[in-house]
Amino acid sequence: MNPMAKLLIIGGVILIVIGLLWQVGGRFLNLGRLPGDIVVEKENFRFYFPVVTCIVLSVVLSLIMYVIRLFR
Repeated sequence: MNPMAKLLIIGGVILIVIGLLWQVGGRFLNLGRLPGDIVVEKENFRFYFPVVTCIVLSVVLSLIMYVIRLFR
């Protein structure tokens, strides 16, 4: 199989799995509403910046990539 085709298929499967986990996990985890996320609400304006959520996702993805590289 062509390496690029294999990479695209694996990437697609990973995105599907992440989407399903996000859909199901959103009901059980408050990902995106963690303490430390910045929310500013005014009358006609709402600003939301998930600082802590970004940090948590970065750490989790870094650990996953580290484990993948260990077994490669």
